[in-house]
Amino acid sequence: MIKNCLFAVALLSLALAGGCAKGGNGIVPQPPMISINGPADFPFNSMYPTQSVALTATVGTTTPMPVAVTWSVGPASACTGTPNPCGTLTPASPPTAATYVAPATPISGVEITATSLSDSSETGSVAIAVIPVSVVVTPLTVTVGESLVQQFTAIAVPVDAPQSFTWSVTCNSNQGCGSIAQDSAVVATYTAPSNAASVTVQAAWNPSPAPNPAPTGQSSVAVVASRLPAGTYSFQFSGYDNSNNAVAAAGSFVLASNGSIPADAGVEDVLSIVPPNTLPQPQQYPIASVSYVPISSSNNLGTLTLALTGGPTNQYTAVPTSSGIIRMIESDGMGTGSGVMQKSATPTVFNADSQRFVFGFAGVDSSLDRVGSVGLLPMTPSASGGTISGGALDANDNGSVVCNPAPCSIATSSVYSQPDGSLSTYWNMTLITGSTTQHFDFFVAGGGTTSQTTPLTLYAMSTDPTDATHPALAGSMVYQWPGTMNAPITYNNKAFCPTTNAACTSVSNLTGANANVSLTLGTTDGTSGGTGGTGGFTGTFDQNNNGTITSVGPAAPFSYTYVATTINTNEYLGRYTFSMLGNPNASPVVNPLTFILYASGANRGFLLDQSSSSVMTGTMNPQPTNLTGNYAPSELPGIYAASTITTIEPSIVPVVENLILTSPGGIPPASVVGGTLNPGGQALTGAYTLTLPGTGTITLTNPTLPAVPTSVIYAIDATTVANPASPTLPNYVITDFMMMGTCTPQGTPATCSSGPPSSIIFAQQ
Repeated sequence: MIKNCLFAVALLSLALAGGCAKGGNGIVPQPPMISINGPADFPFNSMYPTQSVALTATVGTTTPMPVAVTWSVGPASACTGTPNPCGTLTPASPPTAATYVAPATPISGVEITATSLSDSSETGSVAIAVIPVSVVVTPLTVTVGESLVQQFTAIAVPVDAPQSFTWSVTCNSNQGCGSIAQDSAVVATYTAPSNAASVTVQAAWNPSPAPNPAPTGQSSVAVVASRLPAGTYSFQFSGYDNSNNAVAAAGSFVLASNGSIPADAGVEDVLSIVPPNTLPQPQQYPIASVSYVPISSSNNLGTLTLALTGGPTNQYTAVPTSSGIIRMIESDGMGTGSGVMQKSATPTVFNADSQRFVFGFAGVDSSLDRVGSVGLLPMTPSASGGTISGGALDANDNGSVVCNPAPCSIATSSVYSQPDGSLSTYWNMTLITGSTTQHFDFFVAGGGTTSQTTPLTLYAMSTDPTDATHPALAGSMVYQWPGTMNAPITYNNKAFCPTTNAACTSVSNLTGANANVSLTLGTTDGTSGGTGGTGGFTGTFDQNNNGTITSVGPAAPFSYTYVATTINTNEYLGRYTFSMLGNPNASPVVNPLTFILYASGANRGFLLDQSSSSVMTGTMNPQPTNLTGNYAPSELPGIYAASTITTIEPSIVPVVENLILTSPGGIPPASVVGGTLNPGGQALTGAYTLTLPGTGTITLTNPTLPAVPTSVIYAIDATTVANPASPTLPNYVITDFMMMGTCTPQGTPATCSSGPPSSIIFAQQ
């Protein structure tokens, strides 16, 4: 990871001289201290080649005074020749100041020394390191539709280096590579050719004077006929119809190379209000057709249309990520909501062997009050599908714990099967807990079984008519690492944070009834010690409870606990209790809520509030261990697809955004937000911040509704890029993040004076 460690270092040569002296206590007084200073926060230890800095020499600490000095650069054995490999140092007149210009070639171990003209024993020095410049282009890899346009950003690191680039494209096609045009100092727009090609987009660092050779960064581009290529896809959606009734949907389909869907190769489940009934009722429709059409030749924005046989034709405004995941909001006038669609894993990934999944579902009961459930599903394949044995479930129905004692045990007679062989991603599931039998459909989405960071994910929906014992539920099932039951992890406190001698940080996103949402940055200590065998859970959070803002910041963080709990016969299978969202700084103190977490891996899993009628549900996602408390604003520049992750109130307007984050450089580096917000096609301008823990803000300067003027951001997953400048330098990191609207705080407690209620947006490159 590369970043500027913005500090000035003064190395002082001081000595105590012993022996006899005239008078006093027999000790020769220390000479005054000389300090060499540059601009505030100047990074002497990470200068870029040819960088210039104005230096001053001062003496004293309480009230520093300029002092005339002799300037030198050393060591003498290394700093000789023309041009000087250590750079050039030009004294001013009078010599209380000087200008240092770094060499064109990186070097370390250089010191600049100032020696007092009036007393040669008075000296001061500063260490200099000139590091290579590296260039990173984002997105790193991207699929671009033929004749469509895709924007790219570039950043030169260290970020105080001039952010100036020359862009070019090369390819393996003799039919054309497309073209690229520079939009600003750090953003360029690529126009793809009308033919398939493998293209490299390159940005070369181009300051004045330009180095030779110039450091470069590049992106790999696949030009394809469609942003929705042939393959099998799964999707899920939640929102509200025009009567403010909750609606949820999930499904899967096979898209042929000609854009059609073969017979019986597409199905969508819908939970919605069906007149004259007043409860959500399940319906299933064959999918007749699916299409994706770019909007205004943009590679990052389009209209997704799903036509249902015997049902409606839904349209969505969609933003694809660079990896092909599509995030969408409804735009057909029949309601509002948000969802996600992605290519499904190959049929051999799911049910290839005995696998464990954890899940998080949310919905409503027969009184239309909010319900949430989380749990564990050990799934063993059989000839007809498979069985579920040894699982568990926790549920909260409008503030009431469903099972007492918790958790509910899932009976060994629970099963799953594949109803239609022509659609390999479509499955049925029967869960039996006590006297209650619940039925679900689930659809195999993306991911795999070889990585914790991209786990296999299934989209699930209940299919029972809603009544007193059958709530309407929808959500996700995620492969638990390692999901193979032949080599299970004992999920005790230590397993949740397995890093030796280090803490683990995570970001939890939570949504609940009445537009109550929050983001928490928490640190687990990974120990099984402490009172009662608990582990420590400390951190900060921001909460937006329908416009009322609560923030617990780093100056006075919360300090709570977490603990592994057993399932069935004293097995630690991934069930934990967490204390979260309390406010120890309030008067009176606000006690935390109790959450149940089912782990899908180390430092990650599904969360359920067990102690309030908000029934807050969500996920915990880890920050990379190597980035704990070590983020920098220079790691955010990029092109993001951002969307509301779930719509929990009819009054909330879900959004999709093409966010462009850039850094024009400087000390401290400036940060700029651009892009487009939908609905409305609103151009966005603003700025962002990011602090070492991975939290910050995005402030928009020109928003109209439904944009939110101010949002907090919480960095999560990251992609590491090998440093192209030097293998000895740290890698660069590209970061995804969550954001939550805080609007414009007014009054005490702070409330939103205008704008939509609270929501959480996921921004992904």
